Amino acid sequence: SLFAGLFYSEISQNVGDAVLKNFFTGKYHKPIQEKRIFLFCDMKSSTTIAEHLGHIEYFKMLKAYYADFTNAIINHLGSVYQYVGDEIIISWKYEEGIKNNNWINCFSAMKQDLHNKAEWYKNNFGLAPTFKSGFHVGEVTTGEIGTLKKEIIFTGDVLNTTARIQGLCNTYNVDILISEKLIKELKPEESLKIMSQGIAELKGKEEKMELFTVLRNS
Repeated sequence: SLFAGLFYSEISQNVGDAVLKNFFTGKYHKPIQEKRIFLFCDMKSSTTIAEHLGHIEYFKMLKAYYADFTNAIINHLGSVYQYVGDEIIISWKYEEGIKNNNWINCFSAMKQDLHNKAEWYKNNFGLAPTFKSGFHVGEVTTGEIGTLKKEIIFTGDVLNTTARIQGLCNTYNVDILISEKLIKELKPEESLKIMSQGIAELKGKEEKMELFTVLRNS
């Protein structure tokens, strides 16, 4: 039983607890359609940072950077979908994401936790990393794929759109951009200030979309 427990723990850390449970229950053996919220979170100036630190030190920093997001993601019911270089993709089932504004509060907690470690990063790597984020919500098809290496993946236009939204953060000089579709689901909070960034053209998309940013009052 001890071996089984350790084995489960090790595999869970590698693929994620929620993903592992879905493998065991067979929930996604057959593809299903579901509504999900996605966050694409990208480190700012990552190429410059990598060149400055070198491969090994950059990897060490990236490992600490991702680890510092852990509590925020767990506490706000998110799950890590993928790590893509310096980008992390976080997902919520729709109902869990909108509950208590988990999706936006996760972003705020991630930002605060990283801010709290700024001095540690400066002491160890000579700089404090920051990030930019894009949010969107929509329908995806979810299912298992692969033979030699099985994964649970999401397919749907919402992922491509979220990536495009995140890619415009530099253009608008903001840390966070949110689609009009998702901002409508945000429950009012006195500490949150919502600001429209106007109508945007997303690369590769014919349909234009109004984007918003959110500031949290201290």
